[in-house]
Amino acid sequence: MSLPAKEVQLLRAFVQMCRANASVLYSPDLQFFKEWLESMNADIPEKPESPPQPEKSESPEPEEIPTTTPEPAPKPEEEAESEESDLELDLQDVVEDDDEDMPEYGDETIEVTEEMMDDANDKRSEAMAAMSDGKLEEAVNIFTEAIKSNPMSALLYAKRASIYIKMKKPKKAIHDCTKAISLNPDSAQPYKWRGNAYKMLGKYEDAYHDLTMACKLDFDDLADELLHAVKPNAMKIMEHKRKYERKREEREIKARKERLRKAKEEYERQKQQSSGSNTGSAGGFPGGFPGFPGAGGAGGFPGAGAGGFPGAGGFPGAGQFPGPGAGGAGGFPGGFPGAGAGGPDLSSILNDPEIVQAFSDPEVAAAFQDISQHPENLIKYQNNPKVQALINKMSSKFGGPRGQAGGPGAPPM
Repeated sequence: MSLPAKEVQLLRAFVQMCRANASVLYSPDLQFFKEWLESMNADIPEKPESPPQPEKSESPEPEEIPTTTPEPAPKPEEEAESEESDLELDLQDVVEDDDEDMPEYGDETIEVTEEMMDDANDKRSEAMAAMSDGKLEEAVNIFTEAIKSNPMSALLYAKRASIYIKMKKPKKAIHDCTKAISLNPDSAQPYKWRGNAYKMLGKYEDAYHDLTMACKLDFDDLADELLHAVKPNAMKIMEHKRKYERKREEREIKARKERLRKAKEEYERQKQQSSGSNTGSAGGFPGGFPGFPGAGGAGGFPGAGAGGFPGAGGFPGAGQFPGPGAGGAGGFPGGFPGAGAGGPDLSSILNDPEIVQAFSDPEVAAAFQDISQHPENLIKYQNNPKVQALINKMSSKFGGPRGQAGGPGAPPM
């Protein structure tokens, strides 16, 4: 099976390049190719003496782009938050309640009969009478018996809570009121007594919300009086929270902006480094052109020029592909097939965005690496559209159709 003409053309160009400059075979990147030739008993010329190094001005090394780390922007000064509250609250009515015991509840699983409900009502009357006489502990016990008779009565829990308020046991009152609200959320009394209990504990914001709800459900003079009593402190607390919430949000916004700034700087730094590595040498692919590892130029076809074929920056001869009659010293007679006068511009090949993009495809890069190590495998990729498209693109860079300007001196196809 014969190889496609374009692949043969590229392979012939490489062979002619090796003939013109045998020192290419001693490049470390072409060691595999030299060993293969030796295994075929090929006669390889001795390594010529290194020619005098050209002045750096002729083949300038890529200037390393300084990557100075930008000075970090000053961190936004966070407003110091005092551990002590800057609120001035009226705490004269606040009490200390160390009683952590839960009040006694009834069994909600029992079926409440009418007799049990009547008994609970009778006990409620007894408890209210005991409370009026100042017998608060006795009143609590009677209310507890009533609750056991009718554990689903929200009113009984609220009444017992009112006695706990008088006994300065706001924590138990809060438990009873919360239970009553769970049984009947539309009752105003549990909100009123719980709001009062919160007030006693200095929880003015919670007290304000409960007392507001109590007045909304069923206006009561005592609830309204309590609401007006807790409102000043509640407003101060809520404004205090809003102020620090605004500060917290401002700090988060500043921190987010700082993260974005650092991310942008890092992106620009990496972009600058990537740009520097891609343009470090005129026309060279970073790391060598797949299939033709760079031996002399920085990342281009093997050679001594900047990213080009061997010679002074291009094919042997006058630094490029000589065209008809150019007669470059040691160049191809008549130029590369199809190349116009002066040959192709290697920088236009190696900097072509479509070619660069094609070689970023791992499949294409692997294919050309395989071809570089095993030229006979070129036939494997003749039906690969990606590889063929890249070969056609590269071939078009070498000139138009065959015979356009090749002349008699063009290598035979």
